Amino acid sequence: MHLIPTQDETVALLRDTGALRDGHFEYPNGLHSNEYLQVPVAMRHSRDHLLLSVGLSRRLRANPEIRAIVPELSIVAPATAGLPVAYGVCASLQAKQVYWAERDNDGDPLRFRQYIHPEPGEQVVIVDDILRTGSKLTELKRLLEGAGATVVGLAVVIYQPNPKTQDFSPLPLYYLAKLEASYYADAAQCELCKEGKPLEQVWV
Repeated sequence: MHLIPTQDETVALLRDTGALRDGHFEYPNGLHSNEYLQVPVAMRHSRDHLLLSVGLSRRLRANPEIRAIVPELSIVAPATAGLPVAYGVCASLQAKQVYWAERDNDGDPLRFRQYIHPEPGEQVVIVDDILRTGSKLTELKRLLEGAGATVVGLAVVIYQPNPKTQDFSPLPLYYLAKLEASYYADAAQCELCKEGKPLEQVWV
């Protein structure tokens, strides 16, 4: 394993841990796909968590602008899947702190924990396990900037874009592997449905 896991090494780890699965899946937003990934499944073992979070932190540290602000840098994540990644990246970088935003109930807006909030001018890297549509990360970025923080980067273990993925440019995006799954807007367009492959509905 390289100091920064390669694309192939990252994908192999995901498959070996059962985090990356092949099949016929329907996401909550209605998209059908031939792959399903749950990064937290890969990160449940401390060795794998260390490999992925340290690798991602090294991607960030390779940027001299981020490296220069590490002592004052905050790592912020959406709860809950992003938290193991955020804590691992923060510890590896020796950044200032970790905090997160969460929802009370489905459909509620993201909010920060009571007594924890961004400071005006605070420099932040948003960290999560995966970037698919990016809707939650967009909401978190808006929440941070609305409080006066400056988001300087976005870091995810896996970048798995689909037809609904939002564009974060010019914000730098860091990741260990990019997955190119096949996506279908609905059952009528899904080649896997036409082939009669069993469908499994997934939560996230």
